Amino acid sequence: MKMDHLKDMLYDADRNKKFVTFVRYFDGNLWYETECGFLFPVPISDTSGATFSARDEAPLFMRWIRKFMLTV
Repeated sequence: MKMDHLKDMLYDADRNKKFVTFVRYFDGNLWYETECGFLFPVPISDTSGATFSARDEAPLFMRWIRKFMLTV
């Protein structure tokens, strides 16, 4: 996927932040879904005791979205 597509997942046309929604926990990963339907994992081992909400601002997850985009 191209990087401009990443920006589309994070922000709408007016530069308002989009959201991600928690879907499930599986095998050490929190799986989230963007508003456009892109599923990506957040490894528990990579969270350092952070708090994760069921719904949160997508730009906060750019690190994990970008990382997973490179593998698919």
